[in-house]
Amino acid sequence: MTFVMGPALLFCPADRPERYRKAAERADAVILDLEDAVAPADKQRARGAILAQVGTTGEVPELDPSRTIVRVNPVGSAEFGKDLHCLAHTPYRTVMLAKAESPEQLKALEGYHVVALCETALGVLNAPAIAAAPNVVALMWGAEDLLATLGGTSSRTDDGGYRAVALHARSSVLLAARAHGKQAVDAVYVNIPDTDGLAAEAADAVASGFGSKACIHPSQAAVVRAAYAPSEADVAAATDLLRAAADAGSGVFQHQGKMIDGPILRHAEQIMRRAGRDLPQPAQPGA
Repeated sequence: MTFVMGPALLFCPADRPERYRKAAERADAVILDLEDAVAPADKQRARGAILAQVGTTGEVPELDPSRTIVRVNPVGSAEFGKDLHCLAHTPYRTVMLAKAESPEQLKALEGYHVVALCETALGVLNAPAIAAAPNVVALMWGAEDLLATLGGTSSRTDDGGYRAVALHARSSVLLAARAHGKQAVDAVYVNIPDTDGLAAEAADAVASGFGSKACIHPSQAAVVRAAYAPSEADVAAATDLLRAAADAGSGVFQHQGKMIDGPILRHAEQIMRRAGRDLPQPAQPGA
């Protein structure tokens, strides 16, 4: 099974099965959350809800396994083993490991594709080793849990921007993921009514190299998707640039008064891929 890691990933409390389908319809993938979104007293009921929607053997589950992630509790917690027992009876094979801190923890999830959530000081420092684990398919970072492990009170300043330590963690996790060829997922934006702030942060995630951004409310998914979808003007400019490069046939050339080289062309190629367009071919002689 190939997991579809689209741009908008939407968390859904696992103890709210009535929200499963809506979450899946709004986002590119749904994250059934067995950790922070579920109170300790409700975790067993949440696992039961996941099992209930799967049905008996041979039935089609309510959620597409290729677009479903289950966030499990941290390795070593009392709930982790129970989460794995639940997962063993489902078709879901992509999990998000909360508070991932070492590559050794990933061995407990052998056989699963893992989105490792680096949201503690140790997890961020060990992000490169975690990303290198063979069953890790992506890294995500978390701001508020990280600041809590540091003894802080908030990841953001009064103007809504991230504090320096949070920006450092964000960049560290992104670099670790991409250095090992893994996907990078940007953290959630908790101010739900502030769609302008979300749009700006999602646009920065796109420009920085994050492949996805996590959401906590269905309304956020459309904003994130819009940020990842290149405009027609962007596509037209990228097409023109790549066609000029194909016609030039050299490593470095000028285009519209600017020097163009390999990295600039790769930026244009990324725009074409996000738009789902084929790369342009050289113009035919005499065309």
